[in-house]
Amino acid sequence: MSTALRARVGALPAAQLAYRGAVAGRLAAERWALALRRPAAATAQGRILAYHSVGTPSWGVNDVRPRDFERHLQLAVDDGWAFATPAAVLAEPARKQLALTFDDGAASVLTHAAPVLRHHGVPATAFVVTGWADGGHPDGAADVLDWAGLAQLEAAGVTLASHSVTHPDFGRLGAGETQRELAGSRRRMEQVLGRPVDEFAIPFGQSRNWTAAAGRAAADAGYTTVYAQAVDTRPPGTVPRTFITRIDRPAVFRAALAGAFDGWEEWYLPAPDPAPQSR
Repeated sequence: MSTALRARVGALPAAQLAYRGAVAGRLAAERWALALRRPAAATAQGRILAYHSVGTPSWGVNDVRPRDFERHLQLAVDDGWAFATPAAVLAEPARKQLALTFDDGAASVLTHAAPVLRHHGVPATAFVVTGWADGGHPDGAADVLDWAGLAQLEAAGVTLASHSVTHPDFGRLGAGETQRELAGSRRRMEQVLGRPVDEFAIPFGQSRNWTAAAGRAAADAGYTTVYAQAVDTRPPGTVPRTFITRIDRPAVFRAALAGAFDGWEEWYLPAPDPAPQSR
């Protein structure tokens, strides 16, 4: 099957539904299996958690139900965790602290997560896809915040940082496009926010989604911190984050905090190869 035909078939609603079901089923099976076999006496250490949406069911495994999100916060407090910024977690990695981050700029983070965070005084960081904030989300603007919505999120106490222009897989980009995504996102955020932006979260965030060349390009673009969405398997030079998913009910969430998924990566099928580019 040609790349073009595979892309057209994959865009069919039935194919998308089947794919999402396969991803969710495999993710649930893997995470429950790892959660059930984790060591009972795992050592607590500071963690940065990677959420996406909170109450956007169409985002599949990336979406956490609002009631589950509130339950996560309560479980963390009950288990003796304190909430902090990513910088504080990195400064004292042995301390039992959690930092919350949200990728992609989902509108539901403002609607469902921000009020809870503000009520409890919990800091958080949201990583923004600038092209989506400008109205370029492939599924329309309903699910993601525009700049006005992001201003409300920032006013609610959430720090905004960069997540690229179009949310590409940097493991498959050429040098020119990599530079445009990194520098363009930072430039647009600084233009809108009126302040320096030096933190970046890798889209998809796993070992195959970043390269040494991308790391050098990020430094050249002015980023001082690059976050992955993996722990033991993260790309060299990146900051670990623990991915939190839709199926993470109390037992699985506690397993995540105990490190059960530190060597795990999410399974998904890559998009068709992009057009050839100069490297």
